[in-house]
Amino acid sequence: MRALVQRVSEARVVVEGEVVGEIEKGFLVLVGAHHSDTPEDAAYLARKIAGLRVFPDEAGKMNLSLKDVGGAVLAVSQFTLYADTRKGNRPSFTQAAPSDTGKRLYERFVDLLVQEGLHVETGVFGAHMQVHLVNDGPVTILIDSADRLRPSRR
Repeated sequence: MRALVQRVSEARVVVEGEVVGEIEKGFLVLVGAHHSDTPEDAAYLARKIAGLRVFPDEAGKMNLSLKDVGGAVLAVSQFTLYADTRKGNRPSFTQAAPSDTGKRLYERFVDLLVQEGLHVETGVFGAHMQVHLVNDGPVTILIDSADRLRPSRR
């Protein structure tokens, strides 16, 4: 699974003119599932995001997590995170999970964030959504669950 995490001062998702999810300080997380992903991938992303320390401490260093600052998560399904643009100009999405699998993994990811003690708002899986956000920093981080299987480069 992939998550594009944006630190925001506010974010909301609108479907058919109606706000379906809205947060103030926290993370807007665009999340997509690969066709080979499992619930362990969702768990990895949830743990990483819950512990991600990208909010400034008293000294201005990125050292605080969502829980430390009382932040929330707005999780939005985004199968296009698995777009393959290597050939031609029209992206291929064959690496993305089928809709039923993607929805199951997305919902598992959201449930795990809630179990971490976070307030979580969501978009509507599979809907055409307008996402409004104010990226704070800007801070944008890509997390890929496949990275847990690779050795660290440090």
